[in-house]
Amino acid sequence: MKNRYALGLQQVQQELVTLQNPGFYWITSQRQEDARVLLRQVVSHQQAATLVSSDEKPQSLLTPDPLTGPARIPLFSLPANKTGLQHLENDFARVLNSRSGLVLFYSNAAQWSKLSEDELTLWVKRMRRLLIKKQITLLLITSGASIIHLRNHLQRYFRQLDGVAHLEFQQDSWQYRINWWYSADKLLADRAIRLSCNDNQFIAINDVEQTTPLSLNDENQFLAQEGVLEGAPPLSSQWQLFSDNESVFSRAQQANAATVIFSLVHNQDINALAKMVHSLRRSRGNALKIVVREISTSLRYSDERLLLACGVNAIVPGAQTLSRFLTTLEGIQGQQFTRHVPANLPALMQALQPLQQKGYLQLEPFCAAVQQLMSNTLLPENDKGLMVALRPVPQLKPEQILTLCKPRRFGDLVTLINDRIYLFLSSCRFNDLDIALKSIFSLPHDELFSNRVVWFEDNQILSEVHKIRQLTPVAQREVPMAPIEAPRANKVSASDLRGAQTPQPIVLNLDGDRRR
Repeated sequence: MKNRYALGLQQVQQELVTLQNPGFYWITSQRQEDARVLLRQVVSHQQAATLVSSDEKPQSLLTPDPLTGPARIPLFSLPANKTGLQHLENDFARVLNSRSGLVLFYSNAAQWSKLSEDELTLWVKRMRRLLIKKQITLLLITSGASIIHLRNHLQRYFRQLDGVAHLEFQQDSWQYRINWWYSADKLLADRAIRLSCNDNQFIAINDVEQTTPLSLNDENQFLAQEGVLEGAPPLSSQWQLFSDNESVFSRAQQANAATVIFSLVHNQDINALAKMVHSLRRSRGNALKIVVREISTSLRYSDERLLLACGVNAIVPGAQTLSRFLTTLEGIQGQQFTRHVPANLPALMQALQPLQQKGYLQLEPFCAAVQQLMSNTLLPENDKGLMVALRPVPQLKPEQILTLCKPRRFGDLVTLINDRIYLFLSSCRFNDLDIALKSIFSLPHDELFSNRVVWFEDNQILSEVHKIRQLTPVAQREVPMAPIEAPRANKVSASDLRGAQTPQPIVLNLDGDRRR
């Protein structure tokens, strides 16, 4: 009978937690702390195991010690570079055999980005052949902020990998998403399991929420704030119009599968609307269809993200015509809301709007705030904001530029490093950068700066934060800067900028002769 190993997840069907021998499995996680908990849980369910680490010392990965598991575990460290990965197959062939038990390889996602697509493909194929030859089961656990790139590459290795899964934190629980898993002569694919974590053990949650109502007799009903129809009367007997969002919310508390439509007029109404949407989604189930239509406002990207996380099916921009709005309503009929909505609304709102700071910060608080935002797993990867480095024109000092810099949104931060100004624009997309700069600076930014550099991927931003921390002397990081409001003599006007240009005489040849 073939040896099999247990993954250790509690209350999950056996086929999804069994690793066959020989076998080749890969689990990814964005948060390092989740990957460490999973690793210790796996070790605690083995009779024999071998641990290899290239991210940190293997001893620290087993702290605190698993309560059960093998009394002695061989530990190996691998250099965190490209050469270490490419030589791993030879190292395994030399020191491992079928008596090594389950082999766990813990690594950081950034290490795998050092391999090209062809090099990764060759590595996976060669490792697969070795595992079959040696009768070894290998489980890779990889974590890091740039995990999305690796996850995309792993989809092509269905023939070489016996299982691929991803562990994702969702603020009050975890989602264990299985792309495919082969064990016990069965292949299971496209499964999602919600987990809780108790005593450093991941346990499946048995959802008792009724996601499908017993009665769907109101699925053709529309409960709407009257402003969404732009003054038109109810379109049919199935439409009920109410004077305000509170009345819509009150009526929707008895709905099961109706379409509930809120209007949004002012940005300051976002939090109140988010509370109503969250309450309906948690109490009335997934068959309810919730829509928000903008009336005279323009939702910020972070606000859209909050409403979607609270349970909205669709957000209709104010620029869309009434006919397009009705087409959107038709398109969501029959839908079931499938995303998980956390129960703790204040924690959800804080996580999706984490930076309650704006304006100038000293370098150290600036870097800490950016790193905090980058580590937020509820925000989409590579879409958390922009880091912009701006170099002033030679006629202006950076301190003068700061007098013109007025960030208005929470999450828009600025700091000064040597002769460059660094901006971090939270929840800002690249195509909106010029609009954001125009709003922040009181004079045209094209006239203030000679060049700019933009970073938008998470790992790029984290790398730049680390670099400026390393290159900036500690003394400079800790010296407080004078207030941004400088004396009036130092302030810059548009006329100052125009006067900075030196006039050059031009001689016109009126005779038409070309001078040589």
